[in-house]
Amino acid sequence: MSKIQGRGNYDRPELQSVLTDKGKQQAKLTGKALTNLNIDVAYASPLVRAQQTAKLILSENSQPPELFTNDGLLEIDLSEWESMIASDVKAQFPEKYQLWQDEPDKFQLGDRYPIADLFEQAKSLWADILAQHQNKTILLVGHSGINRALICSAIGIPINLYHKIQQVNCAITVLNFQEAAINKGVQLESVNLASHLMEISGSPLPPLRKNHNGPRLLLVRHGETEWNRQKRFQGQIDVPLNNNGHAQARRASEFLAKVKIDKAFSSPMLRPKDTALEILSKHPQIKLELFDELKEISHGLWEGKFEHEIEAEFSGQLALWQTQPESIQMPEGENLQEVWDRVAKIWQKIVDSVPAGETALVVAHDAVNKAILCLLFDFTPEQFWVFKQGNGGVSVIDYPEGSKSRPILQSGNITTHLSEGILDRTAAGAL
Repeated sequence: MSKIQGRGNYDRPELQSVLTDKGKQQAKLTGKALTNLNIDVAYASPLVRAQQTAKLILSENSQPPELFTNDGLLEIDLSEWESMIASDVKAQFPEKYQLWQDEPDKFQLGDRYPIADLFEQAKSLWADILAQHQNKTILLVGHSGINRALICSAIGIPINLYHKIQQVNCAITVLNFQEAAINKGVQLESVNLASHLMEISGSPLPPLRKNHNGPRLLLVRHGETEWNRQKRFQGQIDVPLNNNGHAQARRASEFLAKVKIDKAFSSPMLRPKDTALEILSKHPQIKLELFDELKEISHGLWEGKFEHEIEAEFSGQLALWQTQPESIQMPEGENLQEVWDRVAKIWQKIVDSVPAGETALVVAHDAVNKAILCLLFDFTPEQFWVFKQGNGGVSVIDYPEGSKSRPILQSGNITTHLSEGILDRTAAGAL
């Protein structure tokens, strides 16, 4: 019925919404997906539906940690609208509903700014738990609104783009923190993974939103090369897939075999082109279009070198690339702003070429894919390292209101088809 739940009846558990049978099944499947993960500590919202979900997830774990309740995981406060059907809210409060959807930073109920308040709640939760549990694996079980606020506040997505990250019921998101703080070396390894729910949903990908009226893009990083494995910079040297890379491409092909694909695009370099052709072996009627603008960043004189060789020849530059990537001009190569500029143009050209309701495959490289994902949120080259891209990983980007509208990152860096478990176990080198 699409009722608005919020944190209704927070003080009266007997009146709170509970999991349906489908919800219980989803929670059990999520628990199975996390079975082999060593979870050190678990927190859940005090709302009944989150407590039930957390307990079912942990029941599948061989060594479940103690479950703590944390008010910082409460859902958004929409008390004036709670228990109303969303369509009725839209009809009765059209201006406020429009602000909620289109300008969440300005959305106000009474004297409150619910989404802005939710971001402050998320920041406080991060400050509390990160300081307590450094170098630990933490499970957080919350709700759609607070989970999106947690992701956005961690990596720097502004409040006005809050709706551009999605959360399916019982989907999994993985964040890696280098420090006990947000916006400092935080990596979004994956977001909104839902492939473990396929026996219920029937699809390995999150569903299209209601009234979707635009294209869907499947962004894939090429399979592994021998230079990826060796952690050697390859850039625009045309290194082919190794045996593992071909296997990753085959698994990506199987993963996407039943997904409707209408168009396909790739960098002309061997590693993405061969990955794309393997995926298209399950969609033989689709022609692959190649664009030079999708080529990997040119590392110039770094190409073909190992990290220790780069440090010896270009002292201090590698550390800057790893911490301040926007400051590096690759010797006789590109800088990230140049990559940003060429990628922005070709990505919009691709999006514009995909008719509403159709799905396009785009296969490219680590730096190119990172730039595309950053551009979705107006990120600059300073934020280059935020998004992880595993070899053979799949991201899902929707344009629900057409190619000129704001895109939504439905799912990011799905690698569950490449190895057991939900963590990205592909080649480590972002080279």
